[in-house]
Parts: sequence; structure tokens; C-alpha cells
Amino acid sequence: MSAAEKPNERIDKWLWFARFCKTRALAQKAIERGQVLLNGTPVLKTAAPVHMGDKLSITLCKIRRHVVVKGLGERRGPPEEARALYEEAAPLERLSSEEAALPLYIPAP
Repeated sequence: MSAAEKPNERIDKWLWFARFCKTRALAQKAIERGQVLLNGTPVLKTAAPVHMGDKLSITLCKIRRHVVVKGLGERRGPPEEARALYEEAAPLERLSSEEAALPLYIPAP
């Protein structure tokens, strides 16, 4: 199966379905700030496709989470349903105030 045939979902929708962000707008802002890495590289577009098995690094507030995508959502359901969409790949990282304030990626003007 080629990459074009693999089932995928927009990363902003996935972050919302998996309950990492309260709204899609907040998910889009986190992506634009460089707080989301997909397979080790910064996500440049909010419509970037995420596939099962992809590794995400998500920095929100003073916490960085490393997760592996286990499923694609169809709706924003209860927390139990959201937790089924991912698996923690590493323990949570607690960041200092300075680390949390700096974006991981600053887009070129």
C-alpha cells in the first residue's frame, strides 16, 4: 500500500479528537507555533496527514508528550475513546519555564 492509499487524517483534527487540544483552533495554533513534531520534524501545515504508527511529540504548557498514533478518530468522543487513539511512547517530560516559553520551530518570514 502506497502512502497515498494509507488511511490518514488531518493532524489538527487528530489532536482535537485525541483531546490534546480543546478546540481545532487551539490545535492549529500549537502547530503554527512549532509545538508539534511529526516523526521528528516540525509540522508545517495544519492539514498535514497523520497515519497510524506515526510518532508525535507535543509540547503544551510545561509538558512534552511523546505518543504513537494507534488509531484515527471519527469524532471527539469521551476520554476513554480518545485514549484509544494513541499510546504513550515515553514518560512525560516536565519543562522549565524557559524551555516551555521557547518555540521548537520558528518559521522563516
